[in-house]
Amino acid sequence: MNKESILVIEDEEKIARLLELELEYEGYAVTKVIDGIEALAIYRSKKWDLILLDIMLPGISGIELLRRIRANDLQTPVILLTAKSSVEDKVSGLDLGANDYMTKPFQIEELLARVRAALRLKVAEQKDENNEWLQISDLKLNERTREISRGEVQIELTPREFDLLVYLMINKQQVLTRDQIVEAVWGYDFLGDTNVVDVYIRYIRKKIDAPDNPSLIHTIRGVGYAIRETK
Repeated sequence: MNKESILVIEDEEKIARLLELELEYEGYAVTKVIDGIEALAIYRSKKWDLILLDIMLPGISGIELLRRIRANDLQTPVILLTAKSSVEDKVSGLDLGANDYMTKPFQIEELLARVRAALRLKVAEQKDENNEWLQISDLKLNERTREISRGEVQIELTPREFDLLVYLMINKQQVLTRDQIVEAVWGYDFLGDTNVVDVYIRYIRKKIDAPDNPSLIHTIRGVGYAIRETK
């Protein structure tokens, strides 16, 4: 099992060393840096599970470093470490995207508890995010953000096409009749012909099936449709 990685950015050597020892004892993989410019380069070198960030740093301040991190990374938990206890400093850090803060001097037990809490929250958010995606083969759909992709290609669907594809993917591997599809996607009081399903299936196929992609939506003659991987 891989150890969770923590980047410690702290210019006070004694504090940095203490954090390194305590975190390693708790089972984390720790990298410590004392300079803001070096810290930015090391941060960009890999993905981190959590960052402990001092506000007062040589090279680049912790607040500026946090701003640059959050410009492209909203997921990595950041806990600020600061000798400043003013409300303004705390608000500034939190507004820029810090997840938590600790004011020096702090009790190491409390810091470790904050680290554990931040990592648990990150795992929970990742699970929630993963649960929002429907997938079959290389076709992925996010119900919350309405993102759709097949392989590396982003796909745009109309609202009705999107609803139809969601229904198929939620019921993947199952044969769905045209009547079932109409009731689920258009509503039970729809007065049109069930041939509308065939029309919209054709629209979707044109958008998700490139010439080199096997078709995922299969016609079940005399019944309806099913979405499943081609064997």
